[in-house]
Amino acid sequence: MGKGDRKTKRGKIIKGSYGVRRPKKKKNVVPEVAAKPAKKKAAPKAAKPKPPAPKPAEKETKKAAPKKTTTKAAEPKAEDKKVEKKEEKKVEEKVEKKVEKKEEKKEEKKEKKKEDLKED
Repeated sequence: MGKGDRKTKRGKIIKGSYGVRRPKKKKNVVPEVAAKPAKKKAAPKAAKPKPPAPKPAEKETKKAAPKKTTTKAAEPKAEDKKVEKKEEKKVEEKVEKKVEKKEEKKEEKKEKKKEDLKED
């Protein structure tokens, strides 16, 4: 099942074909709106005063739930930055200790080899 297999996604990519394993992405087609001819404005008629709307009886109205909005993650506060720096320092110290231990073990092995050779 490699690049030459026409039934796999990898094979379809290499071949440049599409199918069940590699469907074509649909393009978002926006229908073009035909330009409407501009209408001439007629002379405004005398405005008729509208009768005042009847006042609705007082009803219990429910407040709309606040809209949920997503915000971008704000930059970490100064305290968070300090905590992150402390954690990074701890990690670095651990790594340095491990490296030092490895070096010490290497030196001990070298010393043991030298002692073994001297004894022989």
